[in-house]
Amino acid sequence: MRGSERRSQLLGIAAREFAAHGLHGASIEAIAREAGITQAYVFRMFGTKKALFLELVGAAFDRFSDGMSQAAAGAQSLDALTLMGAQYYELLAERTTLLLQLQGFAACGDSEVRDLVRTRLAHMWDTVADTTGLDPVTVKSFLAYGMLLNNVAALDVDELDEPWANGVRTRIQPGLFEHITTRTNR
Repeated sequence: MRGSERRSQLLGIAAREFAAHGLHGASIEAIAREAGITQAYVFRMFGTKKALFLELVGAAFDRFSDGMSQAAAGAQSLDALTLMGAQYYELLAERTTLLLQLQGFAACGDSEVRDLVRTRLAHMWDTVADTTGLDPVTVKSFLAYGMLLNNVAALDVDELDEPWANGVRTRIQPGLFEHITTRTNR
């Protein structure tokens, strides 16, 4: 297997391992074993366990930001926000990516992880704000709602038939963020 193919294979295996177990619970030994290589080879490719985690978490955040940006290309204001929201919702189905993003937040007790997550969240904020041109309160409301969607997706609420689960699955109608502006949020 060529180096680029091996790297891609390891990133896929490691993504699943870190998504399931987080920075401290993931096992380089398990990653190496599944790939059929030694732990030393994993470390030679990525340096440290944390470096591998940071690469994967950064890519997970970028997948969401880049996807929203592409979905809203050419649109503005609430039309762009609608397209971004629809794309974000679709991306939540990529469970490994979703869980890597959440594992990034969970590991923010580590300053390097916190710095990366801050940077990637800032990029997400800028993507939404710059693309839509909307005010900070609307952008904040949109991203806050996205975090709720992350939690609901992580909980697999589609499997539940309970009132609260039915409530959080309620589809959002167009115009949700029209009334949330800097002027109305005083």
